[in-house]
Amino acid sequence: MKKISFVFGTRPEAIKLAPVIIEMKKHPEFEVNVCVTAQHREMLDQVLEVFNIKPDFDLNLMTPDQTLANLTAEAIVKLDNYFKTYKPDLVFVQGDTTSVLAASIAAFYNNIRIAHVEAGLRTFNKSAPFPEEINRVLTSHIADLHFAPTETAKNNLIKEGITEEKIFVTGNTVIDALFHVKDIVSKNPPEVMGVNKEILDTNKPIVLITGHRRENFGKGFENICAAIAELADEFKDHYYIYPVHLNPNVRKPVNEILGNKKNILLIEPLSYLPFVYLMTKAKIILTDSGGIQEEAPSLGKPVLVMRDVTERPEAVETGCVKLVGTDKIKIIDAVKILLTSDEHYKIMQMIINPYGDGKASNRIIKIIQKVFEIIRL
Repeated sequence: MKKISFVFGTRPEAIKLAPVIIEMKKHPEFEVNVCVTAQHREMLDQVLEVFNIKPDFDLNLMTPDQTLANLTAEAIVKLDNYFKTYKPDLVFVQGDTTSVLAASIAAFYNNIRIAHVEAGLRTFNKSAPFPEEINRVLTSHIADLHFAPTETAKNNLIKEGITEEKIFVTGNTVIDALFHVKDIVSKNPPEVMGVNKEILDTNKPIVLITGHRRENFGKGFENICAAIAELADEFKDHYYIYPVHLNPNVRKPVNEILGNKKNILLIEPLSYLPFVYLMTKAKIILTDSGGIQEEAPSLGKPVLVMRDVTERPEAVETGCVKLVGTDKIKIIDAVKILLTSDEHYKIMQMIINPYGDGKASNRIIKIIQKVFEIIRL
């Protein structure tokens, strides 16, 4: 029996690794062990509950106002001890967080092979997103197996000198997770705390907003909020629902600029079930998130990305996602077009999601089985 360790610490990692963990547990040749760093404690726990995943190890790294340097150093030390204790044959990491980089370094120091899910995403700008772009580039040059969501991601890795035989295009596991949760919320709609049930039941037009990127702190978030405030004044029959990230750099401008608008609902961060339900109810989505760019097209929701660059160009190229940056005028103009032009809306709504078909986890398991069989990793 091969010992497989999954290491993650944030909500997006948990969402995207959950279907892989669930699928792998169906195969008796694998012993599955889950280690969480708890880089994002509360939001991580919400996802674990949704997918009924109980960590075997919990490093509980989250502390108030921790720096990236402190987090990275402590994560490496604690993960080093974990790997020495558990001794896995293979470690799974996902994406581009500090937990991913720390786990990759610690596993490498212990001569343990690493499988990187969602490998090959690039903006080619080390400051955007920060620090994620550098995290994923470094992880790619440490990892042994690379599960790329698209051909574009695969080609990025090849250009960086990663051996093609170690790269596998699987689609993105977030679509697997989304389909799983979509079925749940369609049968049993969850309560969305802070949102009147009447708004959702009567299909009032909703603009869903999320934002948390470090590179947008300061002037960027002020511009975003100013744009939303102006839109709320012009389209008074629409609701603007914003689950506000816990980071004070986000909360301060959001509350100061948007806190007094009747049709803007500033609510607490949502667990995954109610958030997916809210996505199904939204007309359009304004975000700087990565995962939402992948998920929303599968729900037929146009996405406006409040970033200047994205590591997910496939959706931009196909047209289901549009980059608007943090420029107030660009945001307002892009939202107005989608709210007033059925033609433009339907064009974005009908485009097929380039990120997968909901079967990525199954492909990953089959590849791992073959790898162990052929080269005895």
